[in-house]
Amino acid sequence: MEDLSTALLRTLFSYLFLLVILRLMGKRELGKMSVFDVVISIMLAEMAVLAIEDVNKPAFLYYIPMLLIALLEIVMAYISLKNKKIRDVVDGSADIIIENGEIREHALRRNRLNMDDLMVHLRQKNVKNIADVEFALLEPTGQMSVFLKQPKEPVTREDLQIPRSNPVGTVTYKGLPIPLILDGKVRSEALRKIGQNELWLKREIRKYGIKDIREVSFCSIDDRGIMYLDKKDKSPLQ
Repeated sequence: MEDLSTALLRTLFSYLFLLVILRLMGKRELGKMSVFDVVISIMLAEMAVLAIEDVNKPAFLYYIPMLLIALLEIVMAYISLKNKKIRDVVDGSADIIIENGEIREHALRRNRLNMDDLMVHLRQKNVKNIADVEFALLEPTGQMSVFLKQPKEPVTREDLQIPRSNPVGTVTYKGLPIPLILDGKVRSEALRKIGQNELWLKREIRKYGIKDIREVSFCSIDDRGIMYLDKKDKSPLQ
């Protein structure tokens, strides 16, 4: 009877303890489960089960490692937020499976996907014909983002209006929107892809009243030359 009471108390405490830990780790853990996040979740769950079942050992022998894992995850999340290279290592990065309407077989092999798997992902996005797809990206979470070719895209209000002029002007490329600035740092390879340089980028952000690139949290541009810009701790400008 005593063991039963101990197990019940530990179950209640483990539930509350895990609830607090997950709240401390943030909504990131619940909204985006990468491979790293899955491993963390499994470890926490296993330790919680051991804490409940093994009543012969002090509970703190399990709760302290759980707390340490949570603290490590918080620290890693903060570091990856500041450093894209570490973020790519920890969380992984999106992999282009279909580019400009063509399937990248080497990307399929790298992610251990076959054509049947690809078709399942597309059907989950209500895409019946692979020929309708312009881009498809496999996200770090295992989900696939699909972008249809322009003739197959749903008509929007903007499509029914007169197209607005290109505000940037000299950007000519075909593809997905490209991040030019991440966390106040310029992505030189992205500028080369659109045929521009850092001087051009500085001129463009000055149009938004920004003098220093370090003030920018995120900046991207699409194949129409339309720029999206978000200042650090400010409301987004567009």
